[in-house]
Amino acid sequence: MTTTPQESTSTSEPTATTPTATTERPKPPKSTTTTAPPLDVENPPCVRAIQRGDSLSALADRLRRETVTVKSLQRENGITNPDSIAAGDYLDICVKNKINDITGEKRKPPPPPTTTTTTAPPTTLPGGGTNFGSGVVAQQQKLNELFAGKGIAELATDGDSGSYTQQQLCAARVALGMPVNRNDMAPGGSEEQALMAAGDLPIPEGAPTSASRWALIDRTCQVMFVGEGSSGVTFVFGTSTGEAGHKTRRQDGSQVFRYDPARKNGGWHDSTSFPVAADNPLNGNMYKPLYFDNGQAIHG
Repeated sequence: MTTTPQESTSTSEPTATTPTATTERPKPPKSTTTTAPPLDVENPPCVRAIQRGDSLSALADRLRRETVTVKSLQRENGITNPDSIAAGDYLDICVKNKINDITGEKRKPPPPPTTTTTTAPPTTLPGGGTNFGSGVVAQQQKLNELFAGKGIAELATDGDSGSYTQQQLCAARVALGMPVNRNDMAPGGSEEQALMAAGDLPIPEGAPTSASRWALIDRTCQVMFVGEGSSGVTFVFGTSTGEAGHKTRRQDGSQVFRYDPARKNGGWHDSTSFPVAADNPLNGNMYKPLYFDNGQAIHG
């Protein structure tokens, strides 16, 4: 018997495929970085653009540098009022590099501080003079130098321009050819400059230097200059040119002579009319008189 092999046949039912559901996650939005345009300045790292709400103190705090303070930012940027900054302004924050980092110009050194000297106003003294302080002291020292050895009293260098200082200032004006008056001499003025520049005491203009010995009396200053020819001034004395009704008359080269009889009385001689006609009860009222112009006399 012949066996015919059976074919093995596998028949399978077709399988239905169920589609798989796919859920897609939304893609994250792309991040965008916006870069601020560079500042249109010479050195951007050293410059900040001021934003709304900024203040110098807040900027100084954010920078956290020892050298950056509100004051240093003000100095660097020429800001007088720290509250006056405005949004959009540029601020130079490199405060010690001597460069204007906004423009690129070199910083000029700051001007030296202004020194202000306050001088107290002159005070009026009880005697009518003025206290100009150190200015008068310098004048008194110069007057003492100018009149040294001439016979007139040395001034106290105390800064008080009293009657003695005013008299010698007046005498100096006579000798130096200035307008003659007994006023105070303003420190630093042209008169004082001429006084300080003087060397030896000049012969006053108008002195009768053609005579071997001469005297020039100034009634404004109440001083008498004595000299010998044109060799210079020998003496300067304070004098009195008389009281009302008995003032010394103006002279122009009058000759002077000594009253010799006075020498027999120790130099004393009585005036016949001033101050009184009667004799002085002691020994006369004029010492070593030198007469001129019909009875006027220099004595002392």
